[in-house]
Amino acid sequence: MHSEYFGRRLALRSLAAIALLVAAASTHAHDFRAGSLVIDHPYATPSLAGAPNGAAYFRSIRNRGASADRLLGATTEAAERVELHEMTMDGNVMRMREVPAIDLPAGQEVQLRHGQRWHLMLVNLRQPLAVGDRFDLTLKFEKAGEHKVKVWVQQPRAGAATGGHQH
Repeated sequence: MHSEYFGRRLALRSLAAIALLVAAASTHAHDFRAGSLVIDHPYATPSLAGAPNGAAYFRSIRNRGASADRLLGATTEAAERVELHEMTMDGNVMRMREVPAIDLPAGQEVQLRHGQRWHLMLVNLRQPLAVGDRFDLTLKFEKAGEHKVKVWVQQPRAGAATGGHQH
């Protein structure tokens, strides 16, 4: 009887630990589907003090379909407008420019991570972005149409690609 009681307690503790791990994982990993596209982990970085602009990113957008698509733009209540931006190196100088679309080739994954080639510029933020904030972002795709995702404001992980930019 005594060992049965401890066995049940151990099983309940194990189930509780598993539930906590699943809950913790789900708070840090979220994705959305838009037709054959998988928008993996939309996030933004905290805005710099006094900066009018911010940036939003995705771990990736995976196109699981047989035909290409394109990200054409986005809107959010968090900013006056959203621009698609590309960063490139010109010698030792980082250049950033607005682009009309981001190609999403069939069967491929495009990364839009902090410090990498692509990001979404949040122009004229309505209020500063702080760690823990969340906001809706509506993405417009050429074929998949419009889809709303939830963006979480988070500090980039230590060791993540740097080379961030100031706006």
